[in-house]
Amino acid sequence: MGFADQRFNVNLSILFTELPLLERPAAAAAAGFTAVELWWPWIDTPTPERSELDALRRAIEDAGVRLTGLNFYAGQLPGPDRGALSVPGEESERFRANIDVAADFARSLGCTALNALYGNRVDGVDPAEQDALALENLVRAARAADRIGAVLLIEALNAPESPRYPLVSAPAAVAVVDRVNEATGLGNARFLMDLYHLAMNGEDLPSVIERYTAKTGHVQIADNPGRGAPGTGSLPLEDLLDRLTKAGYEGWVGLEYKPGDRPSAEAFDWLPADRRPAR
Repeated sequence: MGFADQRFNVNLSILFTELPLLERPAAAAAAGFTAVELWWPWIDTPTPERSELDALRRAIEDAGVRLTGLNFYAGQLPGPDRGALSVPGEESERFRANIDVAADFARSLGCTALNALYGNRVDGVDPAEQDALALENLVRAARAADRIGAVLLIEALNAPESPRYPLVSAPAAVAVVDRVNEATGLGNARFLMDLYHLAMNGEDLPSVIERYTAKTGHVQIADNPGRGAPGTGSLPLEDLLDRLTKAGYEGWVGLEYKPGDRPSAEAFDWLPADRRPAR
């Protein structure tokens, strides 16, 4: 049980970032992994040139890895932003422009999970107005995901690092999941359970797992404190993943942690090489 029973993928937007984007899929493969995920790689544009999309797709295909998760455009991430879809004006328009671009890119690689970060609260804007805009845009995103046979992920972040982000608990994120599913009737919105963020919020992780595994479409991990590799902090990640398995979770577990002051290729010593390929 524990790590031995999981299907891991590597988040190439936080690991292997010492390498150019197009070299990261091959680096993950060289480390023994067969699946990767990405935040939206082009933080300055929701609609990159076709040549850039094609180059990344070829890099993933040539590396022999599978893209299992992709974020929609989320503004400056990493950076001050935490999404665009609830931000009135230009940013939400950029999110809308990205929806079909991201969905079509995901479809071209067989990726079936699209993550939509909610966005920060904006000074001078009624939160209810932002929430209405968010629901409208999440409905659009859910329909695009459904068109390619994918789920739409909605993630809770943590309040200490994202104080202006409104979804900073599992119940808050799951409530949005429920509203989106009610609005679309598609049932393809799912909770992204990031154990690091939930731990930073001080949530009871066994209780979260018991209550929300059935609504969870993806899991991400990092140890806490520090957001490092498993074993660098105090989270009982093996036990928590065991609990997820027993609760019926059979999906991917994304490795979304910082490698620390070492090359990313050296940040997987907690996981034996024969456990890294997806089974």
